Amino acid sequence: MTTEQTLQERSGSKCELCTSSDNLNVYHVAPSDESAEQSILLCETCRGQIDDPTTSDANHWRCLNDSMWTPVPAVQVMAWRILNRIKAEGWPQDLLDMLYLEDDVKAWAEADSSNSDDVAEATKDSNGATLSAGDTVTLIKDLVVKGANFTAKRGTVVKNISLTDNPKHIEGKVNGTRIVLVSAFLKKA
Repeated sequence: MTTEQTLQERSGSKCELCTSSDNLNVYHVAPSDESAEQSILLCETCRGQIDDPTTSDANHWRCLNDSMWTPVPAVQVMAWRILNRIKAEGWPQDLLDMLYLEDDVKAWAEADSSNSDDVAEATKDSNGATLSAGDTVTLIKDLVVKGANFTAKRGTVVKNISLTDNPKHIEGKVNGTRIVLVSAFLKKA
């Protein structure tokens, strides 16, 4: 059986991300040996938005709320990568927080070769210490949180931070609200 036939059978002849049945093609999830286990069946809409992120419609990806629970690792990897790419929308971060990946699947998801051209600048705190996702930080200055009607006080501890695409910002929960914080106003705890 060919890879395409295997994927057609596995998916029930539907896109493995959005369940559309129109214009389906095999997509090899990089890095891939191009086997059925490392490939997924995608519709033209999903494929176009993956190949050209500038055309991405974040609302289209709400379908990942269902497809991310598949037992197929290649689909889990693509769901994680897409949610990670659009997490600034707000709701994708909630899905990422719920998504559990086995260690080998998570390593595959993080090995996205499409991002290998980017030289990521490290996120550093006010003292120059490198911050990582999951770290705990302390505010070194009172910060007025726009739109939330409160001030994050100096000395507030923010646990389990998330990094953003911008190395000058992190995300964390303060007073039960998830906010973006400028790393220059933080120190690693």
